Amino acid sequence: MDIVGTWERLVRERGLRFGVSNHGAHAWHWWQTAYGYDAEGPRAGRRYDAATLTRADGAGTWWEGLDPQELYTGPTFAPPNGIGSIAEMNAWHDARDGQWIETPPENNPAFTRSWVARQRDLVDRYKPDLVYFDNYGLPLGQHGLDATAYLYNASLEWRGELPVVNGKRLEPEKRRGIVETVERGFNDSLMPEPWQTDTCIGDWHYNRSRFEHHSYVPAKSVVQRLCDVVSKNGNLLLNIPMRGDGSIDADERAILGDLAAWVRVNGEAIFESRPWRIYGEGPTAVVAGMHGEGGARPWTAEDIRFTTRAGTLYALALDWPETGKVHIRALGRQALEGRT
Repeated sequence: MDIVGTWERLVRERGLRFGVSNHGAHAWHWWQTAYGYDAEGPRAGRRYDAATLTRADGAGTWWEGLDPQELYTGPTFAPPNGIGSIAEMNAWHDARDGQWIETPPENNPAFTRSWVARQRDLVDRYKPDLVYFDNYGLPLGQHGLDATAYLYNASLEWRGELPVVNGKRLEPEKRRGIVETVERGFNDSLMPEPWQTDTCIGDWHYNRSRFEHHSYVPAKSVVQRLCDVVSKNGNLLLNIPMRGDGSIDADERAILGDLAAWVRVNGEAIFESRPWRIYGEGPTAVVAGMHGEGGARPWTAEDIRFTTRAGTLYALALDWPETGKVHIRALGRQALEGRT
């Protein structure tokens, strides 16, 4: 079954943009544990199957014809023999494949060739409008740059416009070529280049306990985040985790319904909008950078965010004032003196 192709067809039928994510550039170090062994216990020192299995071993099995070494990427960081404790084994992995590594694997050019071929196949088959790379900058050095150039050139040929390509922790000059994404984090100022934050109403993958304990991020918090991001020249990429069969639960449906109701009333302040000369005002400060959601303070009715569209200025209060009145200092007489 072509899962990506099914998503692409359904999205296109509804007139939407289609985006894909590629996390594969890290697989070569994520999978290195599969080439290790138990340091303690009854099978101490015996290598796991990835260290010994080949395509030939699949004869007569459900994985016949598949190569385990392609799946597990090859033993780039296989732990040496003689590690005698769990603590020592963990320390060995943490110091090597446990790092966030962006470079191609040494002595394993086949992995890099496979990644490049798969990324190009993704582009050729599905013609995505957005490609999200889960990388600091672009994946695998020059290979990621070449893959991005291929996507840009192909997209110009297909539809006459550039797609969106996301990367993380970009140097200023790189923000002119791809869009920076601040995973589960904030920017604390109006950014000169478009940017994105990606977050989720729960965990990145479906967690049933979120439903059982009704602990999803509520629609109100999503709206607050959306207004803050857009006012700072950003885009919000929101994840709704699905069950294994592709369905979502009742709580998630309710959140999406609440978001749709808000957009029906206020969407003109968001879609096709541009930032104002300032992003907003208010007492609640955020810390710029990735993974800062956990320490964020609640928004208040004094936190105002501004957007513009077609000559109209929109002021979005991030909470409902108890008095029913909103005070906007940036629109006061003194603040606007001498401005047209």
